Amino acid sequence: MILRLSTPAVRGLLVLAALALAAGLTDSGVRNAFGEHDAGLNTPQGLERAAQLEPDDASNWSLLGRYWQYNLEDPDVQRAIRAYQKALTIDPHSADTWLDLGTAYESKGDITDARNAFLHAKRVYPISPEVSWRYGNFLLRQGDVDGAFAQIKQTVDVDPKRGAAAFSLGLRVDPDIRSVLDRVLPRSQAAYLAVISSLTEQGRTDQALVVWSRLDLLHPQFPLSESYPLMESLIHKRQMTEARRVWDQALAFAGVQQPPDPPGSLVWDGGFESDVANGGLAWRYAPFIGGVRINLDSDEKHSGRRSLRLTFNGLKNVDFGDVCQYIPVQPAASYLFSAWIQTRNLSTDQGVRFGLHSISDSDRSVAWTDDVRGTQPWTQIRHRWTAGLDVRELQLCVSRQASTQSDDKISGSAWIDDVALVPESAENTKQ
Repeated sequence: MILRLSTPAVRGLLVLAALALAAGLTDSGVRNAFGEHDAGLNTPQGLERAAQLEPDDASNWSLLGRYWQYNLEDPDVQRAIRAYQKALTIDPHSADTWLDLGTAYESKGDITDARNAFLHAKRVYPISPEVSWRYGNFLLRQGDVDGAFAQIKQTVDVDPKRGAAAFSLGLRVDPDIRSVLDRVLPRSQAAYLAVISSLTEQGRTDQALVVWSRLDLLHPQFPLSESYPLMESLIHKRQMTEARRVWDQALAFAGVQQPPDPPGSLVWDGGFESDVANGGLAWRYAPFIGGVRINLDSDEKHSGRRSLRLTFNGLKNVDFGDVCQYIPVQPAASYLFSAWIQTRNLSTDQGVRFGLHSISDSDRSVAWTDDVRGTQPWTQIRHRWTAGLDVRELQLCVSRQASTQSDDKISGSAWIDDVALVPESAENTKQ
């Protein structure tokens, strides 16, 4: 339908109505703009003006309350409380404002009103991790440990990333790690991993192992790389028995099958059949290191599907020992090391060999195998090695030592396969 404006008087009234509406909208927009500007100044004068310009905007009153509560130079808790109360008359469903009000009451010693404010926040937003966390900390300050731990546990149940903070807080109250795990943390893979990561960063591997044992009970599933930081810390501290246990469990958690290594061999994936590398007890190497290219080769192998190939570019006198693996061993125990090496046009007087590096406080010795150079078919090298009296960790490395000859720049290729380290008792049993 088309509205016809038949008289100038009617048209004039409509124009006046439109102008009045526009003026009202403009006034509201101006007040909003000035209010936002004044609030953004974060000064008492600016926040007061923002609240006066927009008295029905609860956020302005909340900001004003926070200013008076947390202003280090001139705090005024009572003014903060009045501002929070005003905000809550406008928006009683703001859990954040109830929390701030509870904190303000607590700071002036009004514990009953503080508790009521925190409980209001819980009723408004019962599943909020922030509400549970702050309420739990309030209860802890009041000595209600059971109530506090229950709230903190709810926090972590909703937000597992808070597991490390919750665990640390719990230990400050209760030094029994197992008790804290029961009372503060839900049975959660994500929460346990967060705690393990935090403890590992702090070097507290013994506590991390306790949490890891709890994690094992959940039969979790996660990528193998999640275990690498803990593994690195255990290796660094030479806690090799624990490192082997964590490694075996982490492989199961990640669904990684054990490679087909010889029975009793302590070398993990001695045939390079796995795609796992550069962490834990696996082989560690980079694709290219100072004149040596390193890759897996499915065309040349002694057994299985592939071998490890080293290609030297002939430009350097390479001092190489960068394909390595850490192996847990027993002090004073004897082992038989073996590996197969094939070479093609491998130049200079220094070929490819293995170094068996003892790692302990008193023993940093290296045992070297014979090297293989030139062009040789698959050749087995064997070496008997005995761990020192306090050696529990062996670093096994594929190596090429620098040449002292004038023609020292190495070129050619070498292939490595079927690497094994077997306790002599097991080797004797096989024979």
